[in-house]
Amino acid sequence: MNAHALPRQQLLLVDDEEDALLELAELLEGEGFNCFTATSVKIALQHLTRHPDIALVITDLRMPEESGMSLIRRLREHTSRQHLPVIVTSGHADMEDVSDMLRLQVLDLFRKPIYHVRLLETLNNLFPQPEMQRLVP
Repeated sequence: MNAHALPRQQLLLVDDEEDALLELAELLEGEGFNCFTATSVKIALQHLTRHPDIALVITDLRMPEESGMSLIRRLREHTSRQHLPVIVTSGHADMEDVSDMLRLQVLDLFRKPIYHVRLLETLNNLFPQPEMQRLVP
């Protein structure tokens, strides 16, 4: 990243598979995002408490201790975090999951393995590159 590029938003990535987590963090940090990673809902909630600037959560659905859905429910019940955008990644989401996600206003669902191009498009639409913003008169 060049020194002039402003760091982009802080993202929180949650997945119990550490390899997948680190791969995603590396990809997004390459795009200038600042990533926090958590391998459980418990750690994710600690990050959210410590870093009020986190702008988006990308969470896996199925995790051993507590599911991604439970994390989203907690966010939606929390006044200051109610509207935090959440993207869900899942190897196998069923219809019930999908209807829960709609109700919990999940921004997007990505099947695993994640198609990175589409994920980056989604993030770039949400958080335009700072350089691009300067071109707009």
